[in-house]
Amino acid sequence: MTPILVVNSGSSSFKYQLIDVEDSRTLASGLVERIGAAEGGRAKHSVHAASGDPDTTVLERAIADHTAGFQVMLDAFAAHGPSLDEHPPVAVGHRVVQGGARFFEPTVITDLVRINIDELSALAPLHNPANLAGIVAAQQAFADVPHVAIFDTAFHQTLPPAAYTYAIDAEVAEKHRVRRYGFHGTSHRFVSRAAAEFLGRPVADLKQIVLHLGNGASACAVDGGRSVETSMGMTPLEGLVMGTRSGDIDPAVLLHLSRRAGYSIDELDALLNSRSGILGLSGHGDMRDLHAAIDAGDERSQVAFDVWAHRIRGYVGAYAAQLGRVDAIVFTAGVGENDDRARAAVLGGLEGFGVVLDAERNAVRSRDARRISADDSRVEVLVVPTNEELEIARQAYEVVSG
Repeated sequence: MTPILVVNSGSSSFKYQLIDVEDSRTLASGLVERIGAAEGGRAKHSVHAASGDPDTTVLERAIADHTAGFQVMLDAFAAHGPSLDEHPPVAVGHRVVQGGARFFEPTVITDLVRINIDELSALAPLHNPANLAGIVAAQQAFADVPHVAIFDTAFHQTLPPAAYTYAIDAEVAEKHRVRRYGFHGTSHRFVSRAAAEFLGRPVADLKQIVLHLGNGASACAVDGGRSVETSMGMTPLEGLVMGTRSGDIDPAVLLHLSRRAGYSIDELDALLNSRSGILGLSGHGDMRDLHAAIDAGDERSQVAFDVWAHRIRGYVGAYAAQLGRVDAIVFTAGVGENDDRARAAVLGGLEGFGVVLDAERNAVRSRDARRISADDSRVEVLVVPTNEELEIARQAYEVVSG
């Protein structure tokens, strides 16, 4: 057994999984949330048996900060298992959102790396400080094992200059580090390799379009296992229509709202990140609620769904042109894995490009990777569940095992 502890830290919560990388099995998982909240914190710890449902314990108590949160996690392991004394993690893998142009591979966390993660907070002010808080607390809790940072942006460091360069004044862009970085890289890497394994072909031979469709959403063109184009940009705001984010928009819209309506920078930020996307168009923040509203005859919801699918379809076409050919289109994440109606809408009308869905296969619900294209489809269409935690564990182990 080779346990790796995977940590994904937010500003007031963190998720964790203890994963045995030898058999890719989750031994335990949990969530510590409401850190620093006046009404008290909450922790959920689940022990995963080899078969059957996990055994879950919920605890509510005051959790002052991330350091206290990690103590709650350690107490949960001690009380409910699995024993960290018997199965000590050989490394701790940390999700870090923004690695800028500095980090392009999993990196052992040193004092200098922590300084760099902090400096890159200017590019991800909502994420990197929270990720760093988790790193600091975890290093105190697990002082004798290596800690490894896995960056969401790292997979996209293979983008060519033509893909990552914005057409603004070059000196301004260089001074302020303005370029496309891309996100969801850990998911895109895992899924593109899992798709190749499912198809029984080397990832180096495949040209894929991976669609990570959840509340946050992004598309990625993967050529031979390398990211060559992706929809998210300098921040996760660019690209596809998302749950609450606008995705692509004419930049002059912001100037117009500032000049004509008096919107401040913070108000524009809140508008585009929190009050746009599916929620802004329809009033519904969940795709299931959107479907229900459409079925009830709500026109706004139908327009929102059509805009969502239209944007994704446009990216599929653009990436097909960039790749030259497409061997596989792969759906993943919450909506991509579970919503057959959404998948059908995204790829509807692409039969002339060799994309043919099989309606019965598409309707099947499963946690396994599966083919949903018809036998006569020239392009394979797959659903491949993502597992970012397992990918982080694997990359962390690769680093510490030499």
